[in-house]
Amino acid sequence: MSDESTSQNGGMFAFPRLNEPAPQFSAKTTHGALSLSDYKGKWVVLFSHPADFTPVCTTEFIAFARKFEEFQKRNTQIIGLSIDSVYSHIAWVRNIEQNFGVKIPFPVIADLDMGVAKQYGMVHPGASDTSAVRAVFVIDPRQTLRAMIYYPLTNGRNIDEILRLVEALQATDKHSIATPENWHPGEQVIVPPPQTQAEADKRVKEPYEVTDWYFSKKDL
Repeated sequence: MSDESTSQNGGMFAFPRLNEPAPQFSAKTTHGALSLSDYKGKWVVLFSHPADFTPVCTTEFIAFARKFEEFQKRNTQIIGLSIDSVYSHIAWVRNIEQNFGVKIPFPVIADLDMGVAKQYGMVHPGASDTSAVRAVFVIDPRQTLRAMIYYPLTNGRNIDEILRLVEALQATDKHSIATPENWHPGEQVIVPPPQTQAEADKRVKEPYEVTDWYFSKKDL
């Protein structure tokens, strides 16, 4: 279930929680109708932008498009969203291709009624009553929400960091490990700390790079 809070104008805004089922939705997009359930078995990066035909959002769309194949290699679908019509989305992505030479290969949800935005807590009245903030949601193949990142309206995202986060989550699931700050594939990972005194005594003798019983690294 999702938390809810009351906005200043009396409306209710949902706030999904990590490691719980991602809110399901069906929506019209630039690629036709889609549902989140269409992507079971894949990772999903769902991101919102404040509005079409805005400069910061344009830079982000170009960056997502340029990294699209890298996300695909990692079994990850990108889906954009804003509170604009599908006609506005189509005109904007065509404009990006014409002016910047970059084709937008992922679907963009038209969320005029804010149905998806409210489910995901993308509307923050303190930032704007009518626009979705820059939110990113990473959803795993079981359709569980695994990560959320929020940015202000004025500042663009780092798409390389979103890709890195997907890689880290996938490594965590595959190998049952954690990853240190700024981890990239090929670097050492963190071995989960022992949960009992006996395990702690054993840990310092195990063939890891052990700094102390609670802090150990290894190669994958």
